[in-house]
Amino acid sequence: MPRPKTHDDALRVRLLDRAGELLSSEGASALSLRRLAADADTSTTAVYSLFGGKPALVRELYVEAFRRLGTRLRAVDTAGDPAEALNRLGTAYRQSALADPHLYGVMFGGVIPGFEPDAEATAEALAALAPLLEVITNGIGSGVFTAERPEDMAMACWGIVHGLVSLELGGTLPPDLDSAKTYELAVRVNTEGWSRRG
Repeated sequence: MPRPKTHDDALRVRLLDRAGELLSSEGASALSLRRLAADADTSTTAVYSLFGGKPALVRELYVEAFRRLGTRLRAVDTAGDPAEALNRLGTAYRQSALADPHLYGVMFGGVIPGFEPDAEATAEALAALAPLLEVITNGIGSGVFTAERPEDMAMACWGIVHGLVSLELGGTLPPDLDSAKTYELAVRVNTEGWSRRG
């Protein structure tokens, strides 16, 4: 039986965003399908029609969070100098987190107790970071970066941007700090540290 037209992709996105907001602001206990439906001005039938139940909703929220990050990273121009491309990816990572802060904890914060992504969801999550690994692999191949293994450099770069973004979203940075400027500086210094000199 085809899905009713009112249960379209716009409603799906609205439900996922609201689910992420509930999780990030009030915790896992706030996420009930009844409340989610009421908050999104729809019915629980619509939620079940779109997701099939709470476990499937949570899985889809996890995948959607990484899908959005991956879309933003893939939109970055990675042509030309790998070092500058790496810096642009770092900027896009922060922009993605600030655009969807309610999804950041879903990806990395463990806000869904007991949730373990299946193999397919894990593969989709890792695919979001493919542009980072591609730029680093190209940079090593062209002699711009000094790393021996792209995976090691990618993990180090990811750790730096993830740490800074987590501090910013958590509100733990000093109030007088220019977060954007500090972030950009850290990204550039990290890139320079991996780059060959002379």
